[in-house]
Amino acid sequence: MAREQHHRLDSASLFSTESGPDSENLVVLIHGSLDRSGGMALLSRHIQTSHHVLRYDRRGYGRSWPHAGPFTVANQVDDLVTLIGDRKAVLVGHSFGGNIALAASVRLGSQVFGVSTYETPLSWMEWWPGTTAGAMAVASSESEAAENFMVRLIGHKRWEALPERTREERKREGAALVGELSSLRKNEPWSAEEIVCPVLCGFGSNGMKHHADGARWLSENLKNARLVELKDAAHGAPMTHPLQFVNELVLPHCEGWGTLTLMS
Repeated sequence: MAREQHHRLDSASLFSTESGPDSENLVVLIHGSLDRSGGMALLSRHIQTSHHVLRYDRRGYGRSWPHAGPFTVANQVDDLVTLIGDRKAVLVGHSFGGNIALAASVRLGSQVFGVSTYETPLSWMEWWPGTTAGAMAVASSESEAAENFMVRLIGHKRWEALPERTREERKREGAALVGELSSLRKNEPWSAEEIVCPVLCGFGSNGMKHHADGARWLSENLKNARLVELKDAAHGAPMTHPLQFVNELVLPHCEGWGTLTLMS
């Protein structure tokens, strides 16, 4: 049975869900920008049959709203370190969440078995394009950022088809979106030389070129990294290709645990 919890950190609250058999070894699922832990639920469903899973709404999103910030990667690593405590973990980060996972692996050291990133933005780098959905959001006011970001990702028609309540929830998360993406463009959140754990660098064959380029950069510049291409997947792979995602980006880190096997 899933255990939901609100954690009081500083002056705000973080919402988390833990599920699966009790264990000091965790698979931690870290969602991307303008998402929430629910976006990782299908991944969790495949993993929690045999492993303990932690997923949470990052500061300023979902049930961790409202939050006054700041929204830097370093602040969000603080949150994650608090949630994990002294347990050991595999860290799985989708999009922006991959930067949190990589930075947290440095802070947590030997507590981290491995990291998986999927289409993680490297937007502080000079070669990263300035025409992405994230760049458009940063150039917007907080009140407009979320809508501009979502329209760029899913199109105007699909955005307008969402329930009004969903659209309003996303709009109010504009402060977190602009805060974290602006910080990422200005500050390198981690140093490649400091990341020593195994890293799987994922991208989708149907995704954007800059996401594939980012995954390749990680695989070529981190000490213990491997490139993983998910066939026929795009940026939303945790929801559209969850089984493939788990089999190729999560299970390899868990092989030493002895209980999680390839799924079909």
